[in-house]
Amino acid sequence: MIALILALVAGGWIAWLSERTPEPRPADAPPARFSAARAMADVGVIAARPHPMGSAENRRVRDHIVARMRALGLETEIRRGPGLFDRKVRGDLAIGGGTIENIVGVLPGRDRGASAVAVMAHYDSVPGSPGAADDASGVAAALEIVRAIRARGVPARDVVLLITDGEESGLLGAEAFFRRDPMAARIGFVVNMEARGGAGRAQMFETGTGNGQTIALYRRAVAEPAAASLSTFVYEHMPNGTDFTLPKDAGLPGVNLAFIGRQFDYHSATSTPANLDKGSLQHLGDQALAVTLATAFAQALPEPGPDQVYSQVPGGVLIAYPTWAGWLVLVAAAALIALGVLRARRTDGLSAWDAARGAAALLFAVLGAAAVLTLARKATGAGAGHFEQMWLLAQAVRWEAAVLVLALGFLLLAAATASRGRRMVAALPAAAGIVAFLLDRQDYLTLGLGLAAGAIGLFAYWRASARPGAWTGVLLTGLALAAFLQVAAPTTAYVVAWPLLAAAVGAAATDMAARRGPAALAVLALLAALTLGFAAGYAHAAYLSLDLMALQAMPVLMAALALWPLAQPAEGAPPARLLGPLLLVAGAVLVAVVRFDAPWSARHPQLSYVVYHVDQDAGSAWRTSLAPAGPWARQVLRADGGEIVRREHWMQRQPAQAAPARMVAEAPPQITVTPLPDGRVSLRAAPPPGARQLALQIRPSVAARIEQVGGVARPLELKPGRWTKVWWEAEPSGVELVLRPAAPGGLEVRYAATLERWPAGVRPPPPRPADVMAFHTSDSTVVTGTRRFTW
Repeated sequence: MIALILALVAGGWIAWLSERTPEPRPADAPPARFSAARAMADVGVIAARPHPMGSAENRRVRDHIVARMRALGLETEIRRGPGLFDRKVRGDLAIGGGTIENIVGVLPGRDRGASAVAVMAHYDSVPGSPGAADDASGVAAALEIVRAIRARGVPARDVVLLITDGEESGLLGAEAFFRRDPMAARIGFVVNMEARGGAGRAQMFETGTGNGQTIALYRRAVAEPAAASLSTFVYEHMPNGTDFTLPKDAGLPGVNLAFIGRQFDYHSATSTPANLDKGSLQHLGDQALAVTLATAFAQALPEPGPDQVYSQVPGGVLIAYPTWAGWLVLVAAAALIALGVLRARRTDGLSAWDAARGAAALLFAVLGAAAVLTLARKATGAGAGHFEQMWLLAQAVRWEAAVLVLALGFLLLAAATASRGRRMVAALPAAAGIVAFLLDRQDYLTLGLGLAAGAIGLFAYWRASARPGAWTGVLLTGLALAAFLQVAAPTTAYVVAWPLLAAAVGAAATDMAARRGPAALAVLALLAALTLGFAAGYAHAAYLSLDLMALQAMPVLMAALALWPLAQPAEGAPPARLLGPLLLVAGAVLVAVVRFDAPWSARHPQLSYVVYHVDQDAGSAWRTSLAPAGPWARQVLRADGGEIVRREHWMQRQPAQAAPARMVAEAPPQITVTPLPDGRVSLRAAPPPGARQLALQIRPSVAARIEQVGGVARPLELKPGRWTKVWWEAEPSGVELVLRPAAPGGLEVRYAATLERWPAGVRPPPPRPADVMAFHTSDSTVVTGTRRFTW
């Protein structure tokens, strides 16, 4: 019991140390070092106010950056042009774009003909957010990096400061540069900086394809690394991207860095310089500077090669090796497990049935924890989606504490029950799965996890299991899973293989925990603490990365491998077996607090997103809340005396709360469709005066192909009768789409123009209280309508 508690406390302490950010360096730090205090001067200017693409504030920020670049001695220019994106959104084609103004500065190197190193960040913010973290921190860090490089002398090659525009609107600046800017051909390595929050250690979460040499360089150069090949693997399989996506798709090597803590501030009005963690900026800048120096002063840049397996471990050391070496780790673990089994059979005996029940108990712990945690997530009352999740992000510390306490409690319960053989415990995950399904009738996954855990638990606990045999089953199950990952996804296998190796060392040293003297317990406690600290880091990363509680199953498995011999007490040791249930009760209490204690405050205000919708098709107007409406938003909706209803409209992704409002006159966009002599058709759409954003939905009656968008060749197929979405920003003259239809036909065009102001002559929204904030384009007027054309 004492060894278990010591291991838990030490593991938590190791995890806390591993997640701390460095102390920010002051403004008088040595010139060749990165200083967060110096960078914060630029953050304060850039993030003084929201500055979305195409806005007057965006131009103010642009001019500041240009002046700073020139003061640093860079060859600086603004490169203006169209940026585009196209992708599928829920099965339908979506096209976006606008006029971007990238800022490019060049610090000349000794060899002007050598491939250059690009240091990249974006200077636009989303509407409504000052963007201190995303991405004023990246821009400020880039300027500070160039200053530090100049303090060290002339680099071997050019360093290009690429400050892109339009990232928040679809990676538009990066697309324009890497697909159409001639300077892109000069780039040989990219260092990109991003943020998805306002705090936390900066993670190097993505590399270019074939990262062997890049990881070797990163490992040599960075003093406090934070990287994992699992994150690179996962990010490659996710639909979202950053500016780094464009150079990566072009085959360029590089690294992508970001911090993602305090996600309440992501794209929020609270993303201010005052709320930005200066230690996060320091860690971001330290890593980016180290990599930039290592490439800018090198005779040769990293080239694509075989991917590496890599991760930092407790103590801040980055371990990296080729994927084939993962088999050596598994062989070593298997040999140590075999040694422990042989010794245990000589001293205490091992039962194959005990091993089988131990394997089942591990699966029970992993699957059951996923079901219990998913039920806890539903019990908070916060729905899925960014707006709904703000309830949890506003109280992130106590919600994460609830998740970790519940996960650990269920693991300890699963291990302790193995010594007693109480089958009734199998009802807990089964009930969790059933209740989660009753709360959400589409959640068959959690229902399956809970019922599977319950069925496995009936076998695992049909009778008591001895500790050596049960732990043998746990380790053999981990070995099988690690071998599967080594075959299927070798850059991810280490997340199981490394904890397995640590546990196998303990198994060999203690005869599968058959020896329980002070020395053996000390060895087991030390290995468990290190493994728990390692697993907790991944639990924290999973918590921050995705609002998906089932992901916590992997850290539970990682921790279980080494924690099991301490967590499974001898029969008749009630204090030890009560620890898991006590933690589960504490976790349930925390969940109740999360659900019933409203988190809104001046630091974490409730989100509000109200617009005045002028529906020119229906000749009516509506006060609409595009986010769940709190008391302030409901007051705005009722201002014209109308009752609040749930209203559907094509401009909304889902039904929204709205109330009738007074109809006002607003100019519609100018939309024309003109047949061209060569059989093509020109669709032109210009926003009304004062509108920065224009969204269209177009539906042809016959098959057609888009040939040009905004003057850029982009062949895209349009299906008859299917809607295609088009967004265009930052261009008062609008956009032209050139289509080639298959036959005579027609085109239906829907429009939604956003005017970032309230209509004149109607009652404006009242002042918000301190615990309510505007989000995105809240307090705007949205003008919608439909046009139909034929050719």
